[in-house]
Amino acid sequence: MSDIEPDWPPEPPSTPHRLHRPSRAIVAVVELVLAGVAVWLATLAWSASISTVRVRASDGAELTSFHYAGNWVLAAIVLGLAATLLVVDAVRQFVLGARARPRKPRKDPQPAHS
Repeated sequence: MSDIEPDWPPEPPSTPHRLHRPSRAIVAVVELVLAGVAVWLATLAWSASISTVRVRASDGAELTSFHYAGNWVLAAIVLGLAATLLVVDAVRQFVLGARARPRKPRKDPQPAHS
Protein backbone atom coordinates (compact mmCIF):
# COMPACT_ATOMS: atom_id res chain seq x y z
CA MET A 1 0.00 0.00 0.00
CA SER A 2 1.20 3.49 -0.70
CA ASP A 3 1.13 6.30 1.79
CA ILE A 4 0.48 8.94 -0.85
CA GLU A 5 -2.68 10.91 -0.22
CA PRO A 6 -4.85 11.86 -3.19
CA ASP A 7 -5.06 15.46 -4.32
CA TRP A 8 -8.33 16.74 -2.90
CA PRO A 9 -9.90 19.91 -4.28
CA PRO A 10 -9.35 22.94 -2.05
CA GLU A 11 -12.10 23.74 0.41
CA PRO A 12 -14.16 26.78 -0.50
CA PRO A 13 -13.56 29.80 1.71
CA SER A 14 -16.19 30.17 4.38
CA THR A 15 -17.35 33.39 5.89
CA PRO A 16 -17.81 33.36 9.65
CA HIS A 17 -21.21 34.34 11.06
CA ARG A 18 -22.83 33.66 7.72
CA LEU A 19 -26.07 32.32 9.22
CA HIS A 20 -26.40 34.64 12.19
CA ARG A 21 -27.90 37.78 10.77
CA PRO A 22 -30.50 39.66 12.84
CA SER A 23 -31.90 41.10 9.60
CA ARG A 24 -33.40 37.66 8.99
CA ALA A 25 -36.06 38.54 11.57
CA ILE A 26 -37.23 41.37 9.29
CA VAL A 27 -37.47 38.92 6.40
CA ALA A 28 -39.49 36.59 8.65
CA VAL A 29 -41.96 39.36 9.53
CA VAL A 30 -42.38 40.28 5.85
CA GLU A 31 -43.01 36.63 5.00
CA LEU A 32 -45.62 36.35 7.76
CA VAL A 33 -47.41 39.43 6.41
CA LEU A 34 -47.34 37.93 2.90
CA ALA A 35 -48.68 34.65 4.30
CA GLY A 36 -51.57 36.54 5.93
CA VAL A 37 -52.38 38.24 2.63
CA ALA A 38 -52.24 34.87 0.86
CA VAL A 39 -54.68 33.35 3.36
CA TRP A 40 -57.03 36.30 2.96
CA LEU A 41 -56.91 35.95 -0.84
CA ALA A 42 -57.43 32.19 -0.52
CA THR A 43 -60.64 32.71 1.46
CA LEU A 44 -61.84 35.21 -1.15
CA ALA A 45 -61.04 32.76 -3.94
CA TRP A 46 -62.81 29.92 -2.14
CA SER A 47 -65.88 32.09 -1.59
CA ALA A 48 -65.88 33.01 -5.27
CA SER A 49 -65.66 29.35 -6.27
CA ILE A 50 -69.03 28.34 -4.81
CA SER A 51 -72.29 29.35 -6.43
CA THR A 52 -75.75 28.19 -5.39
CA VAL A 53 -78.19 26.91 -8.00
CA ARG A 54 -81.88 26.69 -7.02
CA VAL A 55 -84.42 25.01 -9.28
CA ARG A 56 -88.13 24.62 -8.65
CA ALA A 57 -89.40 21.23 -9.79
CA SER A 58 -92.78 20.76 -11.49
CA ASP A 59 -94.23 19.35 -8.28
CA GLY A 60 -93.27 22.52 -6.38
CA ALA A 61 -90.21 21.15 -4.58
CA GLU A 62 -87.24 23.48 -4.52
CA LEU A 63 -83.95 21.75 -5.35
CA THR A 64 -80.72 23.37 -4.23
CA SER A 65 -77.28 22.44 -5.49
CA PHE A 66 -73.84 23.97 -5.37
CA HIS A 67 -71.57 24.58 -8.34
CA TYR A 68 -67.81 24.73 -7.71
CA ALA A 69 -65.72 26.67 -10.20
CA GLY A 70 -62.50 24.72 -10.60
CA ASN A 71 -60.25 27.68 -11.39
CA TRP A 72 -61.17 29.44 -8.15
CA VAL A 73 -60.78 26.23 -6.13
CA LEU A 74 -57.32 25.76 -7.62
CA ALA A 75 -56.42 29.38 -6.84
CA ALA A 76 -57.51 28.92 -3.22
CA ILE A 77 -55.45 25.72 -2.88
CA VAL A 78 -52.34 27.28 -4.43
CA LEU A 79 -52.65 30.38 -2.23
CA GLY A 80 -53.05 28.19 0.86
CA LEU A 81 -49.98 26.19 -0.10
CA ALA A 82 -48.00 29.38 -0.70
CA ALA A 83 -49.06 30.69 2.72
CA THR A 84 -47.94 27.45 4.36
CA LEU A 85 -44.53 27.59 2.69
CA LEU A 86 -44.13 31.25 3.66
CA VAL A 87 -44.87 30.44 7.32
CA VAL A 88 -42.39 27.55 7.33
CA ASP A 89 -39.70 29.72 5.78
CA ALA A 90 -40.50 32.57 8.20
CA VAL A 91 -39.91 30.23 11.13
CA ARG A 92 -36.63 29.11 9.56
CA GLN A 93 -35.50 32.69 8.98
CA PHE A 94 -36.36 33.68 12.53
CA VAL A 95 -34.52 30.72 14.04
CA LEU A 96 -31.45 31.39 11.90
CA GLY A 97 -31.53 35.07 12.79
CA ALA A 98 -31.98 34.54 16.50
CA ARG A 99 -30.21 31.30 17.41
CA ALA A 100 -27.38 30.61 15.01
CA ARG A 101 -24.05 31.05 16.73
CA PRO A 102 -20.60 30.74 15.25
CA ARG A 103 -19.03 27.32 15.62
CA LYS A 104 -16.11 26.86 17.91
CA PRO A 105 -13.01 25.74 16.04
CA ARG A 106 -12.41 22.03 16.39
CA LYS A 107 -9.20 20.65 17.68
CA ASP A 108 -7.43 18.48 15.19
CA PRO A 109 -8.03 14.83 16.06
CA GLN A 110 -5.05 12.69 16.94
CA PRO A 111 -3.99 10.49 14.03
CA ALA A 112 -4.82 6.84 14.48
CA HIS A 113 -1.87 4.56 15.05
CA SER A 114 -1.84 1.49 12.89
